[in-house]
Amino acid sequence: MATMAECRSALDKLSDNLAGADGDVRSAAALDRSLSCHIKDLDVTFTGRLTNGRIQVLDTLDGPPREKAEIRLAMTGDDLVAMVNGELNFARAWGGGRVRLEAGLRDLLRLRSLL
Repeated sequence: MATMAECRSALDKLSDNLAGADGDVRSAAALDRSLSCHIKDLDVTFTGRLTNGRIQVLDTLDGPPREKAEIRLAMTGDDLVAMVNGELNFARAWGGGRVRLEAGLRDLLRLRSLL
């Protein structure tokens, strides 16, 4: 099971990957939205913002998200680490129910290029 530190590191790596992307991925990540990532097996939520193509983690909370972020993710720590390391395909994990992504329709349409 991935630790909280490994999950935080994975989010930082994902942020670096988004910031270094180009084309459609860079455009999709150029949103300015509140973000939460609930790590189900650790029962911890990272909250922050997706802004300027980067993920800024602002807080770590025990339990599920307390407020409804504009973009909400939920998964296990192992799945987060595996996706960021390229070992798990996000679209397959999302389609298979291993990852939950919730956002407004307009944001989902923009984020589809990240899948």
